[in-house]
Amino acid sequence: MAKFRDRAGRPIVAVTGMGVVTSLGRGKTDNWTALTAGRSGIHRINRFPTDGLRTTIAGTVDFLDVNPMVAPVLSENLATIAADEAIGQSGLARDDFPGALFVAVPPVEMEWPQRRILADATAKAEGIVYSDLLAAAAGGDYRKLHDLFLFGTVADRLADRFGTKGSPISLSTACSSGATAIQLGVEAIRRGETRAALSIGTDGSVHAEALIRFSLLSALSTQNDPPEGAAKPFSKNRDGFVMGEGAAALVLEDYEHAVARGATILGFVAGCGEKGDGFHRTRSSPDGRPAIVAMQEAIADAGLSPDDIDYINAHGTSTPENDKMESMSCMAVFGERMATVPISSNKSMIGHTLTAAGAVEAVFSLMTIAEGRIPPTINHAIPDPAIPLDVVPNVARDARVTRVMSNSFGFGGQNTSLVFTAEPVS
Repeated sequence: MAKFRDRAGRPIVAVTGMGVVTSLGRGKTDNWTALTAGRSGIHRINRFPTDGLRTTIAGTVDFLDVNPMVAPVLSENLATIAADEAIGQSGLARDDFPGALFVAVPPVEMEWPQRRILADATAKAEGIVYSDLLAAAAGGDYRKLHDLFLFGTVADRLADRFGTKGSPISLSTACSSGATAIQLGVEAIRRGETRAALSIGTDGSVHAEALIRFSLLSALSTQNDPPEGAAKPFSKNRDGFVMGEGAAALVLEDYEHAVARGATILGFVAGCGEKGDGFHRTRSSPDGRPAIVAMQEAIADAGLSPDDIDYINAHGTSTPENDKMESMSCMAVFGERMATVPISSNKSMIGHTLTAAGAVEAVFSLMTIAEGRIPPTINHAIPDPAIPLDVVPNVARDARVTRVMSNSFGFGGQNTSLVFTAEPVS
């Protein structure tokens, strides 16, 4: 029994299934091939007109035919693809999943086309406010539209499709959401509440209003030409992030349960750390303290020390402030060793998948362990001298990797770090 418990006497959490979809493709194989080849999925937006916009590019997933093209529907479709792949790999039943569901979904708000429909239905010539639209949507003629934009709808439908147990949990903690969904699954297993968990992060919210809002925050890159060159984390000439879409799912299991049923173990979630940051609604604390604590707590939760980490899958958004903060925080945690710990950002190729990012990067972290190959940070032509890190530049690096830290630092102050390992830490 002891070999299935960690140093704190808790069940060890194994990963037995993974699935992913991004602008690079559908499934782990297509994504990993493109990612390690340094290929970008960022391109010009063709989903809606971009005339007059400062940013005209994104990592949209354009190979799915969904109707209507709104964030909840696309997010649900992306999540379904990722979950189907993950559960299929785990060997568990696709329609009778024996555990809980934790889903990170983007904030839900009626989008402009639906608002125009409802505005016509209010019978008011002017002075229409959002509460008028909600009232119109709740009417009988627009009930389906109303239900479409309920926050818990995506999780409810996924729970019905995959037969998960208990009430599905929906969460949205900005850019850390996908990592938080994994953390909640880990904690549920450790507490003995479930033997398995399906943790998903999904985001299909590249639409005109979202793009404009981020643009008004001066958060987006305006280096539109060429699109694939815009996202350049940790480079001196970085100017903002690029929006992306995607989803990823992990099947988590009590290690003992997984071994008993003969499951293939893909890796372990050894540590989770989180720290709230009340400094600002969008900006990170300048001293990096919350990010530092999140990383320290994840390492301690895993029963490891900073010297045990082989690679860092960075949050690495490509914004001037965030990259600097993450670099400073990593150096505070790892000290002089940070100069030789490889670090890279998948966002250079897929953009920032927002609510899905922590889950997508968890899959890529575990694949790095399995394949012994570190994906590059592309567009890293002009290193920032203020960020003295061992950034893996432009070309993938072969390396023996057994322990990975993956960082997710979110708008609004939620910071989450996860530690993945090849073997159980006991």
